[in-house]
Amino acid sequence: MPLRRQSVLRLSAISLVVGAVCLLGACAFSPAGKSGNARVPEPAKPVDLSRYLGRWYELARYENGFERDCEAVTADYATRDDGLIDVINSCHKGAVNGPADVAKGRAKVVAGSGTAKLKVSFFGPFFFGDYWVLDHADDYSWSIVGEPSGRYLWILTREATPAASVKDALIERVHALGYDTSMLRMTRHE
Repeated sequence: MPLRRQSVLRLSAISLVVGAVCLLGACAFSPAGKSGNARVPEPAKPVDLSRYLGRWYELARYENGFERDCEAVTADYATRDDGLIDVINSCHKGAVNGPADVAKGRAKVVAGSGTAKLKVSFFGPFFFGDYWVLDHADDYSWSIVGEPSGRYLWILTREATPAASVKDALIERVHALGYDTSMLRMTRHE
């Protein structure tokens, strides 16, 4: 086979593979399901990353495919030597004492966002999803996280089971941010 034809075939094969990977990535990261907020607000205030790091417990979320049947959900954030942030999400499948499912990723701060917007990836260097800290307590005891499409939402707290008054106030705050609170799925913890 002539060298030029081999090069063309090789480039065509590479283009096909790259195209397939991009298509699969777009399918995996395109938001599916109903949007709970057609007008997602910008983050309310900057985030002090040193205070945001550590363990968070998921109080509630909009249901999504990657957390299906998850209970006792936690997220742990820690700085890395390269300036990125380690992200370790864990849950227990089916019940608070069900089998553990752990996902490890990394995040980078979006420049000019007051550290309130991150890009998070669990799938390598090419696929990053939006992670916006829409609001948080001044003492970092709770956080409301979303992204631009309004299809994903998380309410995070530092305690696994905060007081009912805190839970009610957070659901009201989510409503005030324009989210459909009937779509919230409460997360069970021990």
